[in-house]
This record gives sequence, structure tokens and C-alpha cells, in this order.
Amino acid sequence: MPLPTAHEALIHLMVITSASDRDMTDVELARIGEVVRTWPIFMDFDEKRLISVAQECQELLHAESGLEGVLEFARRAIPERLHETAYAAAFEVASVDLEMRMEELRVLQLLRKHLSVDALTIAAIERATKARHRTLT
Repeated sequence: MPLPTAHEALIHLMVITSASDRDMTDVELARIGEVVRTWPIFMDFDEKRLISVAQECQELLHAESGLEGVLEFARRAIPERLHETAYAAAFEVASVDLEMRMEELRVLQLLRKHLSVDALTIAAIERATKARHRTLT
């Protein structure tokens, strides 16, 4: 299978994070769409391709290499200078419903390892994302 583009790999990471607990909620799906529509990294990505890219990810997950294969493809497809952004996108999806399940935590842990994001950067991304999702009630 050919290496995905950086955009596709970023979407794959958001999809595997959302699907890790076998329950892709509407809130998570909406956040993936919002990230694709609003983050500068996706400025030149055709939003109409989002569903087909998510389906490609599902096919990759069912392939022999499974989750490890998706993570390895992502590591190779996403330029190193964007690994932090990739983690931020995945964490954004995981935290949107204000509930982190063990499966999501495990995927994020694997993602940190594959992308070699340092602990201080991880802490900053996670803290900023959690702060952004807080509500008054």
C-alpha cells in the first residue's frame, strides 16, 4: 500500500484515536471535521475527501499490520516538524467529549512513542487542550 500523504496520515491519527474505544461519537466526528476545516495545516486539503480518507484508515486497521502499520505510516508521512501538531490533533479528538477511556490513552501513548514527542511538549499540548474544552458549568 502506498504511503499516505501528510494530510491523510493526520486524519488517520484522529480516526484511530476516536475509534480506539470502538465508539466514534458524533462529538468526536464533528471535531475531526472542525479540525480539518479550521486548522491551518489542512488549508490545502479538500474537505470533501474526509470520509474516503477515514474509510482508507479503517482498511489499513484491518490489514495485517493493523494499528502499528497506521502509526508507522503516519510517522513516515508526516514531516518531523509537524509531529507535535499531529499529536495535538489526535489529543483534540480524544479530549473533546471530556472523557478519556483506557483505549484512547493507550493509542495516545503509542502515538507519542512513534512520533517521538517529548514529555514537556506533550504536557503543554494536553494542558492547553483541556483548558480550551472547559465550560462554566
